[in-house]
Parts: sequence; C-alpha cells; structure tokens
Amino acid sequence: MTEQITPSAPVTPVPALPPLPDAPPPGAPTSSGRDRRALRAVLRWTAAVVVFAAVGSATAYGVTRMDRTDVPGLATASDGRWSYPTLTAAPLPSGSPGPFDEKNAAGAHYADLRDLLLPAPEGATADRGLHGDDGWLRTETFLAEYREEADRDALRLQIVDAGLRHIAARGWTAADGTHTRIYLLQFGTAAAVDDLITMQLAPYDSPAYAVRGTETVGPDEEFPEAAESDDVLTSVYTEAEPYGDEQVREAYLGAGDVLAVVLQSRAGGAEEAPFQQTVALQTRLLL
Repeated sequence: MTEQITPSAPVTPVPALPPLPDAPPPGAPTSSGRDRRALRAVLRWTAAVVVFAAVGSATAYGVTRMDRTDVPGLATASDGRWSYPTLTAAPLPSGSPGPFDEKNAAGAHYADLRDLLLPAPEGATADRGLHGDDGWLRTETFLAEYREEADRDALRLQIVDAGLRHIAARGWTAADGTHTRIYLLQFGTAAAVDDLITMQLAPYDSPAYAVRGTETVGPDEEFPEAAESDDVLTSVYTEAEPYGDEQVREAYLGAGDVLAVVLQSRAGGAEEAPFQQTVALQTRLLL
C-alpha cells in the first residue's frame, strides 16, 4: 500500500446514493453534463434526466461530482445492496494533480492503479485467479472474459495500439452467488480511453465484443443516472431473457486514462441493486 498522503482537497462528507429509481420515461429531456458527458452524447446517445423521489416524501435528490475524500459503503439491506467497507480514495503522490484537475491535460491517474480497485463486500470469497503477479494482471487473463477467439484477437490489437500500460483486477463471489470481476486498464492519455469506449468497445445497442456465457445483450435502461458521474463515460448493458445458466451484467467506464470493465453474473439472474451499487462505487474511486 502506498504511504498515506493527505489529499490537497478538504475532507468533507460525501452524499450517499438515493433510492434506486424506476426506469426513466421514454422521451425524457437530454441532460447537459460537462464536456466529457457532452462528447459522449454527441458520439453515442442522448442521456435521460432522472428524477428521484425519496420514500415518503416528494424531495428530489441529485448526486454531484465527488471530491477525493472518503466514500460510504452505501449498504442497504432492504433493497439488496451489499455491505461494503468504508472506502477511502487512493493517496496521490505529493504535488500530483487528480485525474480531472484542469492542470492534468492527459487525465492521468497518479495514484497506484491497484489502489483504485473496489474492495470486495463483506462475506464475499475472493477470486484468486485475478490477483495477478504482484497485483498486475496478464492481458490474456482479461481477454479470456470474451467468448470468441476472433474478438479476443481484435480486442488485443485495439488495446495495445491504444497504448495499454498495465491491468489491475479484483474479483469475488458474494454470499448470494453473484460473481463480480473488475478490470482496470491504464493507458497513456484520457483521449485514448475516450476513443476506445465511444468508437470501438461500447456502442449504444450492445457491447462490441460478447462476454463468455452471453447471448442477447442490450443497454441497461434502468441504470440510474445518479450512479454515474459527469466526468466518467459510462456504458451499461444487461443480458436479456431468455439467458442460459447465468445472466450477465456489464459496465464500461472511461475515467481519465483508465478504462474500467465491470462484469457481474449469477445463476437465475443477476440482480440490479448490487450491480448498480458496485458500478457507482467503482466510478467514485476513479474520480
């Protein structure tokens, strides 16, 4: 673990996610967002504005961009979310800017990539196959997530051409049988990641490459906008019924120079709540 360094930003509490909403109504107006979100909207699709009503009141909640401070575990037993430990943003080397600092034109994460991985929730069993060598994963292990050999070959060329530096990963199986895998791929610049997501890997209708065990995969229309960040390109998908032995949910996140791939699968159906929670927390650790 890197030596703890006090971040430059003041430490303030971070708001928890609101209750998980229903799907946004068709034809909802477009959200404006920041520059990266505008780029995503131009290249891919129009984001919907989602209004969240708190239980027992008409108060609307929004989730804003997080500073580099502590992130709550956001566990709610009543709606199926898992109990995560309290999370702390990875320390930055002294004098280094955060990935979205205006002085950081490359969008570089100067924190150790391995420290940016979401930890497993309470009671989960670690996937030791993703530990890698000193925390660094072989490219072939990541590519093995994809079903077709031709897709694996094409994806290998794309990430190498984009300047892949290294991969860190973590996986676990929760008490309910959900198998989670998170891969963080770091590149030389944010521009390389933006191009990979928007132009090559994550079109709106379905991911460019099929994950093992999937058949028909489409956009996850019920994923709440409050689980996203204006700074992070987010593409989420779910496997439609009828699926095989397991249902798979997928997320591709572009955060500065890091591409995150989040996969969850579970026999009988992968639940919405833990997937949304896991993606939201991993997103915040990349800010």
